[in-house]
Amino acid sequence: MNERKNSISRAQFMSMGGLAMAALFVGKNAWAIDFDIESRLSDKELIASLLKGNDESAKTILDNVALKSSNPLSSYRRIAQNISILSASFSNDKSKFYRSPVVFDVLNKYTQTLLDGQYEDGTLDSGGNRQSPPDTAFVLEHICSAMMVLKKDNFKRAKALRQGLEKFIKKAGKAMVTGGVHTPNHRWVVCAALANIFKLYPQEQYTNRINQWLAEGVYINEDGHYLERSANYSAVINRAFITIANFVDKPELLEPVLKNLITFCYYTEPNGDVVSIDSRRQDQLRPSTITKFYLQYRYMALRTKNPLLIYMTEQIESFADFNTVILSRSLIDFMIHPELVKELPKFNTVLKEYEKTFSLSHLVRIKRNNISMTLFGGNDRPVEIVSGKSSNPNFLIYRNGAAVLKHMRLSTSFFRMGYFRSNGIVKEEEAYILQEKKEAYYYQPLKEKFHLVDGNYKLSQSHDKRFWNKMDFDSREKSNIKTQITTIKLLEQNGVLNIDFKIDGPPNIPVTLEMCFEKGGELSGTTSLDSDKHVLKSGFGTYKVGEDSITFGPGLYTHDRVSRLESEQYGYHNGTLQTDGEHVFITGHTPFNHSMTIHSAQP
Repeated sequence: MNERKNSISRAQFMSMGGLAMAALFVGKNAWAIDFDIESRLSDKELIASLLKGNDESAKTILDNVALKSSNPLSSYRRIAQNISILSASFSNDKSKFYRSPVVFDVLNKYTQTLLDGQYEDGTLDSGGNRQSPPDTAFVLEHICSAMMVLKKDNFKRAKALRQGLEKFIKKAGKAMVTGGVHTPNHRWVVCAALANIFKLYPQEQYTNRINQWLAEGVYINEDGHYLERSANYSAVINRAFITIANFVDKPELLEPVLKNLITFCYYTEPNGDVVSIDSRRQDQLRPSTITKFYLQYRYMALRTKNPLLIYMTEQIESFADFNTVILSRSLIDFMIHPELVKELPKFNTVLKEYEKTFSLSHLVRIKRNNISMTLFGGNDRPVEIVSGKSSNPNFLIYRNGAAVLKHMRLSTSFFRMGYFRSNGIVKEEEAYILQEKKEAYYYQPLKEKFHLVDGNYKLSQSHDKRFWNKMDFDSREKSNIKTQITTIKLLEQNGVLNIDFKIDGPPNIPVTLEMCFEKGGELSGTTSLDSDKHVLKSGFGTYKVGEDSITFGPGLYTHDRVSRLESEQYGYHNGTLQTDGEHVFITGHTPFNHSMTIHSAQP
């Protein structure tokens, strides 16, 4: 796919107001805003909550102070985070652990553990990554923060502790100046580590290396996504760019941060879950929450006064995991960046309704009050099951409050090629169209010029990418070509979703439509096959959680193929893509023409 960079100049960015910036990145028909939310936390309440949460975390650390040093290489990041939490309480005169001898002792032990695990080149191990510069950079984020607050507090008895941390930081700095990376986000994590070190120990070698990485260019596309298109790593990159912008005076790096944060306003579900269906990394099947973005939203909301960012900051403060993700460990960020304490501007915004297309991701987000849905057709081609490529077969998510249809998938037994994965998404009039063409081949005898006396032909992949064999497929002509074309038409009207399925190609091929609902709800109208597999034979089914429900149907049931729906890429290794939840199946045969409706009203 042709994904392009999109940016504004530094001067434009610095001069724009909040509403103007919001309009810049929002589509013409994308949003409906109300103004009826009060700020959830005052600045004083927030600081009190952060101090309480950090002290509670410090107590937990002290209660479980055993370092589990039998396998420290897998826990250096946790040790580093513990050092930052303990350092914040130790250096804050409002903390119950202010200059605590017990905390001081544990900080020294943790610091020595890092020094003992550090290689001569400055790196640490992390799981299977040996002597890893980027994993060491993640550790430095916490250690440099700890050093900043300890240095500012300047407690004389902590001089040896500061010297130990300084020794670790400077030695790790050598690895940051010379070491390599694996992934796109690693570049910016390393740069953030260098910026942190530069803040503590200003040396030109650190900024030179930052500039060397930045010279490759910062990619942010028109959808507001970085290269990995991942919520997990967007949070990592945004945090890194804010650090670099602050400590090395590069405010232009806030431009992509702003754009990415606005995108994730639309990727966030009402309960804080983040849509990750289009990710190119491991979170494409393991979604997380928006809460990890909180400090980024707060920083940029205070800086830009952008109403969407203010809204998201306040929303995150109300989410269930705000205490565990933010209040429990973020005091140190507010100590280093006191501007975060400022009260948010009074610009009360609610995103009640929108329909927004992210054209480069081939993803559509629709929200109608309590109902939200995600349509997706943006897998990377050719489809491969590898880190760094989008291969998620989920093409629909539908939510009504607490009732959640986690995903809808479609599979046929056509040459065991597995799940439907659309080649993009297009809008025709008011409907969205997903479509995929699958082809499978047979192969003719080799021409005489390709014959080998011993019959030992080249190991090669079949043209349809289904398998490998010592058949020299590249030299063979294809024949008996079979084609299957699947078209899914989705029409949304006020929260009601009408779906038309059409599959053309060879006849009598089993078709399986799979819906997966979150565990914890009550299904009706379906027939159970086992504890978490059900079929909708006819009529409508309903999934209900409390007062919220999703109704779907009509059903169809002509065969019982409801397992091994993945392709041979999975089946050959006994792998599966089945996720946890209540699975409801509709089955049929080609030619397959079936229409169904999903809505929130109970039958």
